[in-house]
Amino acid sequence: LAGIGANTAVGRTQAVSGSLQFDGSSITSVELVADLTSLRSDESLRDGTLRRQGLEIDRFPSARFILTQPILVGAQPTQGARVQTTATGDLTLHGVTRRVSIDLEGQLSGALVLVVGSLEILFADYGIQSPRAASVLSVEDKGTLELQLSFAKAQ
Repeated sequence: LAGIGANTAVGRTQAVSGSLQFDGSSITSVELVADLTSLRSDESLRDGTLRRQGLEIDRFPSARFILTQPILVGAQPTQGARVQTTATGDLTLHGVTRRVSIDLEGQLSGALVLVVGSLEILFADYGIQSPRAASVLSVEDKGTLELQLSFAKAQ
């Protein structure tokens, strides 16, 4: 930022829906959809810019991940045991779909499966142009997608 120095922008949304299927030894299916129209940062001007530039949320209101390879878990995890794995699937962002591998950590906690992970995203890979503003000198051509998910057994 001009006159201020480097700044890391963080946007969050809780508007994520999806499903996970487990057959007793493998996660066989995962589909997630994030509603980017509810993505918010600590700066409303930044949020408005991302609607029109950068992510162009007005044109591309959601992001989607679909698992393309089963995740071998082995025996049913015990309560509280952390399982580290990699999920390979198709990530659609900004209207572009690319195969990605996301490092994840999962844990069975009561009736929930908790999952966290992150993935570096190169904007150019998804046709995302860095947003421009008078007060911003430059924007890196990458960002980090971080996820924190909880899955509950279907009733």
